Amino acid sequence: MLWLDKLMIELGNKLSSVKSLSIKKLTFLGFTLVALPLVLALLYSANQVNQLSKQGASAIFTVAELINTNQKISNTLKKMERYASQYLVLQDSELMDNYIIQQQMLLTTSEKLYQHDDGEIKQLTEQFSQVILQVHQSIMMPTPVLSNIDSQVETISLEGLQKRFKRLISINEQINVRSREFINQQAQEIKDATAQVSHTLLKSLLIIPISLLIAGIFIVLITNPLKQLIIKIQQLQQGNFEHKFELQEEPVAGFIEIKEINDALNSMGNRLHALELQKSSFIRHISHELKTPLAAIREGTELIYDNSVGSLNSDQQEITKIIRNSTTRLQRLIEELLDFNIVLDSTSLQDKETISLSELIEQVLSDRTLDIKRKNLTIEKDYSNITIESNAKQLNVIIDNLLSNAIKYSPEQGVIKIFAALSEHQLAFSVTDQGDGIKTEQQDKIFDAFYQGTSPKDYNIKSSGLGLTIVKELLMRLNGNITLMSQTAPPSGTTMRIILNSVVSGENQ
Repeated sequence: MLWLDKLMIELGNKLSSVKSLSIKKLTFLGFTLVALPLVLALLYSANQVNQLSKQGASAIFTVAELINTNQKISNTLKKMERYASQYLVLQDSELMDNYIIQQQMLLTTSEKLYQHDDGEIKQLTEQFSQVILQVHQSIMMPTPVLSNIDSQVETISLEGLQKRFKRLISINEQINVRSREFINQQAQEIKDATAQVSHTLLKSLLIIPISLLIAGIFIVLITNPLKQLIIKIQQLQQGNFEHKFELQEEPVAGFIEIKEINDALNSMGNRLHALELQKSSFIRHISHELKTPLAAIREGTELIYDNSVGSLNSDQQEITKIIRNSTTRLQRLIEELLDFNIVLDSTSLQDKETISLSELIEQVLSDRTLDIKRKNLTIEKDYSNITIESNAKQLNVIIDNLLSNAIKYSPEQGVIKIFAALSEHQLAFSVTDQGDGIKTEQQDKIFDAFYQGTSPKDYNIKSSGLGLTIVKELLMRLNGNITLMSQTAPPSGTTMRIILNSVVSGENQ
């Protein structure tokens, strides 16, 4: 259809200049282009159906009038013949009057047929009217007949009258036959018109997939920049404040609203990046400043506690023990603060390197050797040589915090199970202990910052409550998540399970 081709050309012209539109105008344009072909198809179909209904109504009226006229002619012709025959025999003026009435009625009725559009019916009707007039003249005006004896006037005979009426009846039959043919012709035309309208309506259904295609194009045009903005927001969520985000795809890069939102996100990212650098710098410097005098205090306390500078009485020994435990706790808090600084430091989050997961786990176990030996714990390992590309510093902090918690809550001579597996670019890692488990009401809170659950028995050093918060934050930035399964009833224990999705260049060896 020509109008459809013009519509597609117009659509192409609009799309070529769409980059200068706002999303509001683009949405209105998309709605118009989707609705326009549907409306045009609806109007065209409605017009076709309206014409068909008018044609059908006209044909029905014409056929009904034709049938009624033919029946009236047949009935009137019979009455006219009867009155004419009776008049010839009886010569009654009243019969003549009735004959004239029927004759005028027959002529009037036959004129309706003459007004018909069919040429053959017009021709037969004209012959029919001429014969009627001939019959009338033969009845009204006697025909002179010469006798062998003398001259006299004689009217038409009854036999001659019947012959003329047979001629009328014959023409009437021809009119009836042609009328039936005309009726059949009208029915066939309506049938053909109906089939044509049905075919047109079926062709109009092609507008639906075209409209859906247009709708799909505009959905893509509108959602693509939004998806790009979602990527930008996710990068900000993961702490990637330094990267300046630019919309690359045309024509979406020209949308006014998208440009404004993108500029606002870039400005916010720059501001957040500056703030994060200030926070990281402050925490890093204050932590190192605290560690230097703390190291001296701890060394001095250890010397006094070990009686290296002289014997202590029981009260002095107790006080020294309190100082020793406090410095140990302070050192752990500073270490956790430095770990938390890794979360805040956005400059270290995007560095990726090839990591041997087994070597990383062994390194963490080595750093915790004294704690493991102090409780005489057994470490069961279930992992192969897994190599992935990720951030080694972050993974070290995550694994160290999980192992530290497992050691902290494990009983003497307990067992800690470490599991790791790689499947379809997804890394699964878990640490399981045999501790008392985590109460159900506490399980939703342990990942909150500064929340401290029930401490294990004979453990006097309190933590900051930041360990699992740090783990969860780092996992979110590594596109991962953490879940826990804990049981307080025997056999009790807790399993911390992490999943890293979309692990790059990972393989099981």
